[in-house]
Amino acid sequence: MKRWQKNLLIIFLVLLLVLGVGPFLIPVPPLEGLKTVAELTDPDSKFVEVNGLTVHYKEMGQGSPTFILLHGFGASTFSWREVMKPLSQYGRVIAYDRPAFGLTERPMPGEWSGESPYSPEAQTKLVIGLMDALGVERAILVGNSAGGTISVQVALSYPQRVQALVLVDAAIYAGGGSPAWIRPLLDTPQMRHVGPLIARQLQAQGRAFIETAWHDPTRIPAEVFAGYEKPLQVENWDRALWELTAASHASALEDRLAGLAVPVLVLTGDDDRIVPTEQSLRLAEEIPSAELVVLAQCGHLPQEECPNLFMDALIAFYKNQYR
Repeated sequence: MKRWQKNLLIIFLVLLLVLGVGPFLIPVPPLEGLKTVAELTDPDSKFVEVNGLTVHYKEMGQGSPTFILLHGFGASTFSWREVMKPLSQYGRVIAYDRPAFGLTERPMPGEWSGESPYSPEAQTKLVIGLMDALGVERAILVGNSAGGTISVQVALSYPQRVQALVLVDAAIYAGGGSPAWIRPLLDTPQMRHVGPLIARQLQAQGRAFIETAWHDPTRIPAEVFAGYEKPLQVENWDRALWELTAASHASALEDRLAGLAVPVLVLTGDDDRIVPTEQSLRLAEEIPSAELVVLAQCGHLPQEECPNLFMDALIAFYKNQYR
């Protein structure tokens, strides 16, 4: 073997050693200031077992229709606090914490069999399981951001269970998951070791993310930041967030939008810097017979920043469909 070939082989072996062992040498300090779920529950918190997972939810109102509210990435039932009560005047309202968020159980690898409970497929099935557990035959799904992604997946997979869709700044064309080429890497022992450190950046950058999500961040009350930070006190929140990342994948929903056979309202702020407003405009064009409402001077979280405008649009859509 020539000298340059030997040197190349040595470099290659050293690189393999660094990549294979190096990540395990990075310390992952334990989280501090953790609390139990029981310590973090609100007076109106409820829990139900769904598909082997203890799901945290809140409920108001009664009768028909049933509105099921699906929050976005990094959020929880807290995201719907401004609109649950006014919406409950029109029927039953259920908001729940999606896996990896809020106070819903966060199982770790080895604690489940079959598909990851954090995968898009499992999250789709969870919506139906929640409906079954709470005696809901059909529901209007109201999904914000990534919650809109799950809502569309449910409507395509279980159209008989979905009465209508309200897609609030829905993440359909971007941010749907990791590209196929990188997913095997995310599932390696090395990345599972350092993954929680990456996930902890959510805590470090959470305030900036929320400010970006509002059209006018100067109007964000201090309690909003506290409400978003509250679930980051639960054990394994960082590891669960990494499991969600590892289990995610691109949905390719843009190729299936024509198959939606339920009434759809596409609702967006005119200043969405998380899911650009242009994507919602495109979404309304590509879904047959979808209605579009653009809320002025509002960002990615209209149910929080512009709750009155949000409610006006949602109820007008509801009355138009079911009068």
